[in-house]
Amino acid sequence: MAKQALPTYSICAIADTPVTKNDFMTDRFGHYLEAHKDLFFPHKHSFYHLVYFTEVIGSHSIDFINFPAEPGQIYFMTPGQVHAWHFKSKAEGYIINFSDNYIHSLLMNARYLDQFSFFSGNAAEQVVQIPARERKGVEQLLEIILKEDKAGGELKDDFIRTAMIQLFIQVNRLMLPKEKAPAASYNSVLLKNFQKLIELHFREKKLTRDYAAMLFVTPNHLNALSKHVTGKPAGELIRDRIVLEAKRLLVNAGMSIAELAAELGFEDNSYFTKFFRKYTGQTPESFRKSILEK
Repeated sequence: MAKQALPTYSICAIADTPVTKNDFMTDRFGHYLEAHKDLFFPHKHSFYHLVYFTEVIGSHSIDFINFPAEPGQIYFMTPGQVHAWHFKSKAEGYIINFSDNYIHSLLMNARYLDQFSFFSGNAAEQVVQIPARERKGVEQLLEIILKEDKAGGELKDDFIRTAMIQLFIQVNRLMLPKEKAPAASYNSVLLKNFQKLIELHFREKKLTRDYAAMLFVTPNHLNALSKHVTGKPAGELIRDRIVLEAKRLLVNAGMSIAELAAELGFEDNSYFTKFFRKYTGQTPESFRKSILEK
């Protein structure tokens, strides 16, 4: 079988018409599926992506974690994540794709989306089941966004962006406990900063002590904090991120294992293979084969 690279779609590549410089598109999900039957799965996006299901039977996956697809469910994805879906019946709902710049061109805060856990890049936090009594409000906002995009009125993009922010806030409120959450503690801020540093440096820094030094704490303190809050020691969080990126890259059949190992900062190809097998129970080659066969 000829090697085929995992595609990374831009918004322009899957829009019916050329999009504006703001990089935005929205559509009814059923129409989107009908118009893009040739989308290769699994695949990656270079943009933010959300889908809300009104009718569906089947499943979908984000970063190799499977979720049942259900009416009233909304899922969010950040750039670079891998996903696929498998529907057993006609799927309906809404889809929105947007670039980072599309939102931030309206806001002074360049990290605005960071406050929403469903944009964390952690698949377990990115699928939200909207309670039946709350679906009308969510669907009304999605319909407003869709109709405004089609109408193309004055200041259309500003209208859409403010409606999207309302949507994010509404979904976020549904995820929060009814009691007001306490102000973020020093430890929770420290852990959040640790997770952000992992995202920035996991290719070249793989030891807990490297991150502890950047956070001005001891490795023991960082390990204890991580285990207390997440149930995992700091080193495991670092390894989890490396393994996830390895899986994402392995779906690209055109990339050799040696190239992949170098991309992840492993000087020795055999060491990468041992690392991957230790933490997944599979060799890189067997994982790749299992994904491509699906």
